Amino acid sequence: MEIIVVGAGIIGQTTARRLSMAGHSVRVVAPRSEPHMASTGNAGTIASYAVDPVGTPDVLRDIPRLLFDRSSPLAIHRASALRLAPWLLRFLRQSLPVAASTNREALADLLKTAKAEWLELAQEVGGAGLFRDKGAIYAFDTEAQVAAAKAMISRRRATQISIDTLSASQLQSLEPGLPSDRFAGGALFPATLWMTDPASMLSKISAQVVAEHIDASVTALQPKGAGWSVTLDTGKTLTAQAVVIAAGAWSGRLLRPLGLRIPLTAERGYHLEFDMPLDAQPVTRPVCSPNLGFYFTPMDGRLRAAGTVELGGIGAPPSPHRWTRLEEGVRSVFPDLPPPSRRWMGLRPSIPDSLPVIGPARPGLITAFGHGHIGLTLAPLTAEHVENALHGRAVPASSHPNRFA
Repeated sequence: MEIIVVGAGIIGQTTARRLSMAGHSVRVVAPRSEPHMASTGNAGTIASYAVDPVGTPDVLRDIPRLLFDRSSPLAIHRASALRLAPWLLRFLRQSLPVAASTNREALADLLKTAKAEWLELAQEVGGAGLFRDKGAIYAFDTEAQVAAAKAMISRRRATQISIDTLSASQLQSLEPGLPSDRFAGGALFPATLWMTDPASMLSKISAQVVAEHIDASVTALQPKGAGWSVTLDTGKTLTAQAVVIAAGAWSGRLLRPLGLRIPLTAERGYHLEFDMPLDAQPVTRPVCSPNLGFYFTPMDGRLRAAGTVELGGIGAPPSPHRWTRLEEGVRSVFPDLPPPSRRWMGLRPSIPDSLPVIGPARPGLITAFGHGHIGLTLAPLTAEHVENALHGRAVPASSHPNRFA
């Protein structure tokens, strides 16, 4: 089958690799230089434990502070607020108790095989050495936060996620580089994998994609006979029997002219990096402060502080105050770090129910986007579901694009 994959991030390349290795004729269409690629700027965790959707009753109760305090971990890009209103209304509905519980169950089902699938893929592409298997930690600032976390821990244990609760002294023993008396306790997710270099993993996967890479953006899609016509910004038109839309936060604008109005927006995530050897870093595994809203992840040659959410603003420049807030949070834990070596902003493709959009939108048109915070985690599973969809096999109803019809 002739297939065009639109997008060259972790979802697009993992999908293109799987399809090309299955014997399909694949072309990948995407700009070669994409500074906002969320695939390389993330916290690097294979977050099988991330079963809680972004929208929950707790978030709903705290929505005024979260959305209108510019320094909060979850905020709105002010200039995009009016355009974002319909998405926000859907998000608020998905934050109600029944919807949030349903979304949590669906996420748990999607995530349960993520670690095994990534270990298999990493072995196949020669990337096993990029993984560490020391788990990830949530670190709580106060005793009140430790107490409040009990409900989160109970919910996740109910979905068969392994979690070890940590006293302040146990947390300090696991991560002696954390300042003493800074955190009141924590939670260890011992089965969690993390990468020391997401960009290197993407490169290893891309190297096994037997496909032509076309350096262009797609401007239009149209059905053509039994297949599809794809118009590029170079003026060239391509045809194929099937098209996979894996263009992340940019995917929705390609589908709207076809009458497919999927509620997709961008979660603008930010990171700072501090150059230092891996053996000199203050943490030995990803450590997240839920209060601050970001992870410290030790990576090859640098410590990355990555996270926070700024909703909207897909075409707007970064918000400098988000980096300022991020650095303030970093220095509240590690005041003696050197100045940041680099900074980044990327666009996570976000759906109100926190579930990805994977499956057939039209005959021969397959969606593979909307993963929010778990695109890296779900890349191998997404590729499998795309292949199933192309061959008419079932995909999970919870992630099917027809749920918005």
